[in-house]
Amino acid sequence: MIRRFLTGGLAALLLSGSGAATLLSAQQRTDSTVVDRIVAVVGVQPILSSHIEERILQEFPQGRGLPTSPDSLRTLRRDLLRLLINEELMVQEALRDTTIKILDDDVTKSVDVLIKTTRARFTSEDAYRRDIRAAGFETPDEYRSWLTEQQRRALQRRELLGKLRSSGKLKSVAPTEREIRDYFEKNKGVFGKRSATISFRQIVIPPPAKPDAKARALALADSILQELRKGGDFATAARRFSMDPGTREQGGSLGWTRRGQNLDQNFEDAAFSLRPGVISDPVETAFGYHLIQVERAQPAEIQIRHILIMPVIDTADADSAARIAGNIHSAIEQGASFDSLQRIWHDKAEERELAGFPFDSLPASYREALTDVPQGKISKVFRLDAPTDILRSKFVILLVTERVPAGDVRYEDVKEQIRAGLSDQLTQERYIEKLRAATLVEIRSG
Repeated sequence: MIRRFLTGGLAALLLSGSGAATLLSAQQRTDSTVVDRIVAVVGVQPILSSHIEERILQEFPQGRGLPTSPDSLRTLRRDLLRLLINEELMVQEALRDTTIKILDDDVTKSVDVLIKTTRARFTSEDAYRRDIRAAGFETPDEYRSWLTEQQRRALQRRELLGKLRSSGKLKSVAPTEREIRDYFEKNKGVFGKRSATISFRQIVIPPPAKPDAKARALALADSILQELRKGGDFATAARRFSMDPGTREQGGSLGWTRRGQNLDQNFEDAAFSLRPGVISDPVETAFGYHLIQVERAQPAEIQIRHILIMPVIDTADADSAARIAGNIHSAIEQGASFDSLQRIWHDKAEERELAGFPFDSLPASYREALTDVPQGKISKVFRLDAPTDILRSKFVILLVTERVPAGDVRYEDVKEQIRAGLSDQLTQERYIEKLRAATLVEIRSG
């Protein structure tokens, strides 16, 4: 039996109906004497013809967009074989590196998410099992086993690249302007239409906590810390005390994170200085005071929990924020510098600007405030409602810097996106060339 799959975020496409299985079965029947064969060997690891067919199903579910001419199909299979060889080279390199550890628990959690997403597409267990069989798996357990293998390999490659980047051993390769332009011209159809976008800068005014409220919050954080250092359970304390609605019920879990992922700088510096199991002293950010615990660490990445204690905000604080925002709005209308006022008043926990964002994807409060604001003008002051406590709501003033109407995607719209993608591709290709030069790779014809 030839198994077929989709890995990563595309796993939901795996069980896309019997059309995919029919396509592969038809391809197999073109040669009744050969069920499968070795098409390449990397080191001592064979790559099979069926692996290429599996990848075709990944790239062209149910055959949609699959080239039809024999020459195009041969080119496609040659390109996919090169991709499979490259992936195998990286997996083998990751296995040689004894510092790269892929935990069974992480693989299991990843597979669970993928299977849950796939299973949700079906109204019954029978329908789910029928599609599994149509896709080449006899049972859900067989599908899980195969997907577990693929996810482990994907994590191995990811961890290898992460370690190489963090250690400076993976030197970035910058694409030329011509390479970026050529890619755009060859792939215009992929980008589709551009929705209307807007760019703006903002000043967000939070309600300022009084000094005595901050002192009480810090004292509470200190008292929780003392209990935790006596042996208290961090996750239990987070569920009881944390004021972060997004992580409280998960025991304060922020999951795995890397440097530069939009964390407050004070928070990031403290978290990455901790050893696993150690709890930080209270760390102040624009949100309040945090207790941070690193659960696990691996190269360039840590798994963390936190407890957030915020100072109490009262009606007078909320009124003060509204009044400050109104005064700033008036000052800008009278000619004051938006940038200067932003440097003084803007909440550091919020983005300073947004560029080229689809207008229809903005939160409702932003869309309403920006609907009739022309380029170069400021919006009215509007309130950004806090999710749990209305007194913590912030007040916002926006300066529209660019409006772009809907239409065809332009080169400048995707230039940086293409640059980043090509750079990553070229960087990996150069590294893989070194691996290939040091490994026996045999490609077999026929």
